[in-house]
Amino acid sequence: MTDLLAEGITVVENIYKNREPVPHMKAIYFITPTKKSVDGLIDDFISKSSRRYKAAYVYFTDSCPDNLFNKMKSSCSKAIRRCKEISISFFPYESQVFTLNVPDAFYRCYSPTLEKMKDKDSVMEVMAEQIVTLCATLEENPGVRYKSKPLDNASKLAQLVEKGLENYYKTDEKSQIKAKTHSQLIIIDRGFDPVSTVLHELTFQAMAYDLLPIENDTYKYKTDGPAGKEKEAILEEDDELWVKIRHKHIADVIEEIPKLLKEVSSKKKATEGKLSLSGLAQLMKKMPHFRKQITRQVVHLNIAEDCMSKFKPNVERLCKTEQDLALGTDAEGQKVKDSMRVLLPVLLNKNHDNYDKIRAILLYIFSTNGTTQENLDKLIQNVQIESDSDMIRNWEYLGVPVLSSSASQQHKQPRRDRSSEETFQLSRWTPVMKDIMEDAIENKLDSKEWPYCSQCPPTWNGSGAVSARQKPKASYQDERKSSARLIIFVVGGITYSEMRSAYEVSQVYKSCEVIIGSTHLLTPKRLLDDVKSLSKPKDMVCIKDE
Repeated sequence: MTDLLAEGITVVENIYKNREPVPHMKAIYFITPTKKSVDGLIDDFISKSSRRYKAAYVYFTDSCPDNLFNKMKSSCSKAIRRCKEISISFFPYESQVFTLNVPDAFYRCYSPTLEKMKDKDSVMEVMAEQIVTLCATLEENPGVRYKSKPLDNASKLAQLVEKGLENYYKTDEKSQIKAKTHSQLIIIDRGFDPVSTVLHELTFQAMAYDLLPIENDTYKYKTDGPAGKEKEAILEEDDELWVKIRHKHIADVIEEIPKLLKEVSSKKKATEGKLSLSGLAQLMKKMPHFRKQITRQVVHLNIAEDCMSKFKPNVERLCKTEQDLALGTDAEGQKVKDSMRVLLPVLLNKNHDNYDKIRAILLYIFSTNGTTQENLDKLIQNVQIESDSDMIRNWEYLGVPVLSSSASQQHKQPRRDRSSEETFQLSRWTPVMKDIMEDAIENKLDSKEWPYCSQCPPTWNGSGAVSARQKPKASYQDERKSSARLIIFVVGGITYSEMRSAYEVSQVYKSCEVIIGSTHLLTPKRLLDDVKSLSKPKDMVCIKDE
């Protein structure tokens, strides 16, 4: 709101709701090109005498269908001073992360209970249109690729996006970028890496969103003990400290924040020491800055301590088991011979809740590429999770083998060797997504497994190592603008560790910016709830109807 106020916009209202008329003011309509929104606009100018506003400046998030455009033209064209389609029907979540904000796409794409394919097709079409607006905003016409197995969602969506890009660049008013740009868009189904979705992550952002009740990026905390006043902090990129530490390991964060607090308070003391008039004036100027810095540090210290209070008693023990199961080797690099023996202590521990036990069981199943029906039934009975057993069984619908009979056709993907990289013992796992990003940039993706949609894919210059070296050193931003982009889209949600991978890979391959997006963002608990609901009939699942 403050940004909008600075632009002279005094009020923001919902077009669907009844609003007070302000006939002396002009209105900006920022709306989706749907019948409901356009009807709302027409109603505001239905008759000259009862106009709600002086004039309308209309901006659509996407291209407006002809029938709606003509309806608007015939009903209220005199009131419209400007009408423009700005391709932006996606949500920029962070500088390298976007979402389409359609969490119900998970159910629509993966639930076996939707007999009518119409449901799935319509959500696919909407998603494709949204992805095209992302490419348009980035002024990219990328080569579109997809992961070919085990499901066909990625290939269907990729074909729709390819078609959408073709249409967009035929009709775009600038129509300068008809040819393919040097970028790639890779579309993947969520089942490609189930391990990263259920593992306990110990980097700051991923850990906080997993262990703490952060809703809408808002963290609630109390500063003066349990009886203190509750405060709220929004975790966003305006907060430089958050950007600096969000991808660091919790061990480093716990060390870093107290140091920063000391630094700021010593700076503050140093300024307070000079009690001349000019010194006071300086201090008055700097006070809000200091206060803001300290407040942010206190927030992150609270988050870190909150995470540690959950980590120490329970999560730490879980992490060792999870890492051993996920990697198939222990911290010393010895092969895990008996996964069940690794899993049992977690299942027998009374302090772990059902979600944690289910996460461990899933890692056991993923590590053995499926288990027997008998073994699965035993596990579910012994841990008494019958009511939540669909959180395990329903992974089949994501193309992930749960029973070993279906595992025969699934071979494990070879992983990149990271033995030389330094890691913490409880954070040895690397998301498969990071391998995919690096392989794509280095042109190592197998074209049978990762086919292109277009007949003649663009020349990919993602790694650009040679050209980058020969150019005179441009600024980081300029270099990025002239470089290739790798855009990755996952059908069914991305994890915070996968988001982190996009930044890490961009940092290493300076000439390629990696952008990652999905239908929505995932936390392990939310994903397990979504997986459980896949086998429920549609009327029992809360999903928005288009």
